[in-house]
Amino acid sequence: MSRLANALELVMIESVSRSEARIASYVEKRLRENPALDVERIGDNVVARTRGHHRTRLLVAGHLDTVPGVASAARIVGDELIGLGACDMKGSLSVMLELALDPTPRSVEVTWVFYAREEIARSESGLLEIAELRPDLLDADAAVLAEPTGGFVEAGCQGTLRVTIELMGSRAHTARPFTGRNAIHRMGELIHHVARYEPRQAEIDAITYLEQLQVVSVSGGVAANVVPDRSSCTLNHRVAPDRSKDQAVAWLREYLRGFVEPDDVFEVMDWAPCAVPALGNERLQQLVKLSGGSPRGKLGWTDVATLSERGVPATNFGAGDPLLAHRGDELVTLAELDRFAKVMGDWLC
Repeated sequence: MSRLANALELVMIESVSRSEARIASYVEKRLRENPALDVERIGDNVVARTRGHHRTRLLVAGHLDTVPGVASAARIVGDELIGLGACDMKGSLSVMLELALDPTPRSVEVTWVFYAREEIARSESGLLEIAELRPDLLDADAAVLAEPTGGFVEAGCQGTLRVTIELMGSRAHTARPFTGRNAIHRMGELIHHVARYEPRQAEIDAITYLEQLQVVSVSGGVAANVVPDRSSCTLNHRVAPDRSKDQAVAWLREYLRGFVEPDDVFEVMDWAPCAVPALGNERLQQLVKLSGGSPRGKLGWTDVATLSERGVPATNFGAGDPLLAHRGDELVTLAELDRFAKVMGDWLC
């Protein structure tokens, strides 16, 4: 079968987050075709490891889940595979399977990690499940997370901070609004302030990261004839790797000073840590050279941060254009899969 056809098999298996059992079984069955691999199933996560005696162990990881959509609509058109998860990241998963089953001798040991629930809250991540139950399986000298990167190394990752803000007002009749205080009008001023945010740029080890701040949800209102006394919104802040959680929260509080008052609510709902570039690692330097391009900063959060927290130097590198991820016209090309397979095959050898 061609690489596109192999990838299509994976894309056609519906695997929206928390529903990865079927695709995990498929991956497990395929990996067990190689007797040189030790294969372990942990929930809906599958880990396969070579068991030789080489001193260096490299880890390649990818997530099995997708955002919601219609998997059965996937199709091959010319040299493109179009469908949910084609780019993020089943095209790369299919190449991982291909390389895991390749009998070519290598001078390193390799761990292949296929994990569940990456597209939802980090607390549910299958990678964290593996880390809790079998942390030894994630030990490695360097790692690649096969997120779509257009075939170039994207180093580190942004942190992501999610904050809910509730602004207070005073309820009144809409015919006499001067007797109350409209909380939604207050929220409008805050939203306008966030909309004027100028992204901060940070350079770390010659890699540039661009921060972002967005309002992602808004709620409020009592009735058509009532001045609302409460309004809430959720903010998502993408944080460069030179800031900690406390620093990011402190900056956001300061940025919203004058819009959030002492009686209002400012609550941190979620934090996923940043990861600094790990390109000082010799193995990852080799990957950059093999990719043939200059590394860039990852615009987004990935489990590079999870691996980095465990002391494993890691970076993002995968097939597909990251700008197509989660879109209705998501696709990966044969050329992108071929390039990913060539670079990863050379890196592992």
